[in-house]
Amino acid sequence: MSPWTSAVGAPQLARLLGSQHTRDGVAAEAAASPTGGRRVPAYRSLADGVRLLILEGRVPVAARLPAERELAAGLAVSRTTVAAAYEALRGEGFLESRRGAGSWTAMPAGSPLPTRGLDPLPPEAAASVIDLGCAALPAPEPWLTRAMHGALDELPPYARTHGDYPAGLPALRQALADRYTASGIPTMPEQMMVTTGAMGAVAAACRLMVRPGERVAVESPSYANILQLMREAGARLVPVAVADRLGGWDIPAWRQALSAAAPRLAYVIADFHNPTGALATEEQRRQLVDAARAAGTVLIADETMTELRLDDEVALPRPVCAFDPGGSTVITVGSASKSFWAGMRIGWVRAAPDVIRSLVAARAYADLGTPVIEQLAVAWLLNTGGWEEAIEVRRALARGNRDALVEAVRRHLPDWEFTVPHGGLTLWARTGGLSGSRIAEAGARLGVRVPSGPRFGVDGAFEGYVRLPFTVGGAVAEKAATRLAAAADLVASGATIEAESPRTYVA
Repeated sequence: MSPWTSAVGAPQLARLLGSQHTRDGVAAEAAASPTGGRRVPAYRSLADGVRLLILEGRVPVAARLPAERELAAGLAVSRTTVAAAYEALRGEGFLESRRGAGSWTAMPAGSPLPTRGLDPLPPEAAASVIDLGCAALPAPEPWLTRAMHGALDELPPYARTHGDYPAGLPALRQALADRYTASGIPTMPEQMMVTTGAMGAVAAACRLMVRPGERVAVESPSYANILQLMREAGARLVPVAVADRLGGWDIPAWRQALSAAAPRLAYVIADFHNPTGALATEEQRRQLVDAARAAGTVLIADETMTELRLDDEVALPRPVCAFDPGGSTVITVGSASKSFWAGMRIGWVRAAPDVIRSLVAARAYADLGTPVIEQLAVAWLLNTGGWEEAIEVRRALARGNRDALVEAVRRHLPDWEFTVPHGGLTLWARTGGLSGSRIAEAGARLGVRVPSGPRFGVDGAFEGYVRLPFTVGGAVAEKAATRLAAAADLVASGATIEAESPRTYVA
C-alpha cells in the first residue's frame, strides 16, 4: 500500500502557493523583494509556502507532492531550488520521501493530535467558564415541551407493542419522506431510516460499507466527531482541502483525490459546513456527485446544518441527493440535534430502498432502534408546523449570537482573520500566526473554552485556527472575546501554559 493517500499536482500546488501572495500580500512581497529587508532565499520561500499550506490544511497531510522536475517547471524555478526546499521540509518533519514512492506531506513528531476533544461542561460550571466547545444551543421553548406533550398523547398505541422499530416509527419515516418530497426530492418512507442522531447515521453507513484499512475521503477541515468515528472504524482518511474563503469545494482537488485514492466513501457537509460555515454551490454539488459516480465512491452528505440559514438573501441550492436520481451514489444524513436541540437525539438516513434495508439489517448488531418518545416528538413537530416555528426562533437566536460574536472578535482580536458565514453555528478563525492549541490551553485557564484547529484536521493540520460557535451573545460574547484576547496575548508573550488534559468530544 502506498504511503500517501492523495496527490497534489504541480498546477494545483502552484495555484495554492500563488494565492498566498494575495492572502498575505505584505509578508509575501517582503519575502520576495530585495527592498523588503534581507532577501529570503528562493528555496526557503518555497519551503515556507508549502509548510504554511500544510499547517492550514490547504494541502492535506499524506498528500504526494509533484516530482522535483515537474514542480520546477510549474513554478518556473530551477530544479535545485525545489530540491533544496524539499530537503528543508524533510529536515523540519513536514515531508517524507522514499525511493520509488516519491515525497509526501507529513506533520513533525510531537505536533498536536487532532483527536483531542472537549467534554461538554456541566451546567453548574457556566457561571465561571464560557463554554465555546460545543456548537449547540438551548432547547427552543415552548416547542420542546409542546412536542413532548404531543408525543405522550400519541404514545398509548405504541406502548402496547414491543417498542422495537429498527427502521424507525412509520409515522416519522412518512413525515421525513413527505418533507423531502415537498422540497422537490420525491421520497418514499422506504427510503428513510431513523437513527440515534447524525452520528448514529454515519456510524451505520461506515459499519455497512467500510472495512478496516479502506480509504474514506473527507473535507479538510471537517467535523471532529465524524473524523474520530471513522478513525475508530479503521478507515484510512483521505483529506481534501476545502476552497478558501467559504468558496465551497475545490472540485479539481476532489476529482484528483477520488481518481487517485478511489475511496469507498466520502463524507461531505454541503450546507454551512462545520467548522468553516461554507455553502457549496449547486454546480459544485452536481460536479462532485458526477466525480464520485465515476470513481465508484459513495457520498455521505451531512445535512445537519441545512435548516440554519441565517441570512434571508442567501438562497439554498438543491440538496446533494437531487443530483443522484438513481440513488446509487448519495446517502443523505440529517438530524434534529443542531437545528432543534442536541438533547433530541433523532437523526435519519435517506438512501435507496435496498441500502436502507441493508442498514436496518446491520443495525441488529448495534443499537436495535431509537427511543419511541423522541421519535413521536419529532413527528409531532413536523406534522403540526411546530418544526418551522421552532426553526425560525433558532435562526434568530443564532443570527444575533453570530453578529455579537463577530463584532466582539473584530474589536478585541483585530489580527484574527475569518469570513462571516451565511448560516450554520460556527466561525472558523485564523489566529494571526499564533498556535490555536496554545490559545485553547491558555483560554481554559482564563475561563473560556474553545476547540483548536487540529481537532478538525487529519494528522495535526490547522494549528493556526480555532472554531468559535454561535452559542453566546450580548455581554457574554464580549466577555468571551476579551478572555480570548488575553489568552492570545499570553501565547504571544511566550509564557509557559499548563497543558489541558486530553478530552474526547467536540459537538
